[in-house]
Amino acid sequence: MARLKGITVTLYEKTQTGTDAFNEPIYTETPVPVDNVLVSPTSQTEILETVNLYGRKAVYTLAIPKGDTHDWTNRKITFFGKDWQSFGIPSQGIDDLIPLGWNLKVTVDRYE
Repeated sequence: MARLKGITVTLYEKTQTGTDAFNEPIYTETPVPVDNVLVSPTSQTEILETVNLYGRKAVYTLAIPKGDTHDWTNRKITFFGKDWQSFGIPSQGIDDLIPLGWNLKVTVDRYE
């Protein structure tokens, strides 16, 4: 039996670098490679649920490896040579109750 192995995706972390004239924060994005991320197409049921909840069409679901400490909420992510945007609240399981190496699920749609 083959062992599961994810791909490397690029997560863009936001860092506040100042404020603008209206006192709103200015951010810079720093690319960070994250290894062993599973990428799967989103099921039709999940697509309908995300459209109803968020008004956005989920395209892929990412499984993030256990032990990852990055913030995946509303972040730009690059994989398959395209840019994607995470949305919604990532769902996390309990490490000890999940048998494989991934415990966080993130939904993304196309970033344009």
